[in-house]
Amino acid sequence: MRDLKEDIIQTSLELFDRYGFHGVSVNQIVELSRTSKGGFYHHFSSKDELLFVIHDTFITYVLKEAQSANVIHSSPVKKIQAIIHAFVQVFDLYKPHISVFYQESNYLKPEYERQIKQKRDEFKKMVFQVIEEGQESGHFRKELPVSITGMAILGMVNWIYKWYKRDGPHSIHEISDVFTDLILHFLLPGGKEETDYLNQLLHVPFFYENK
Repeated sequence: MRDLKEDIIQTSLELFDRYGFHGVSVNQIVELSRTSKGGFYHHFSSKDELLFVIHDTFITYVLKEAQSANVIHSSPVKKIQAIIHAFVQVFDLYKPHISVFYQESNYLKPEYERQIKQKRDEFKKMVFQVIEEGQESGHFRKELPVSITGMAILGMVNWIYKWYKRDGPHSIHEISDVFTDLILHFLLPGGKEETDYLNQLLHVPFFYENK
């Protein structure tokens, strides 16, 4: 069956990306998604709520994945692996949503902006907590300041938005593996034992096949 709500979201993503939030009317969204105003307002109270849902979708996804990683895994190494993987994947799964987010986030109503910020802060806090947990357990280097390290990870992954292309030379899975490799190499203490442990964790043959 046709998912009308998803049709409306996908249509609005195309229109917002092309014309901007204020350059698109509800009538245009309704017409292009082949629905009625009644159908639109059944799912969204306003165009502002629609913009919020677009933003909230990918932020909720990555937050839930991080929460699951925290429950499923006991090792902070496994936790940070899973979090990085989910974080990188979101730039492929929700690429149009993220494009609209960066272009139109200034138009979020204050009440919606607060909800988005709360979830982003919660995700950031979880990343910081896993780093701190790894330092306390001896899995991660203790000399690295948690806040700087956490912000470095968040900033590095967020920058994927600027250059990732689905038809590019590397798949999102390859990119995820490389980012995980880079981040774990600067988090884990040095030494052959740790390197062997890292290689065993990653299971990424193309990294090491020529070594």
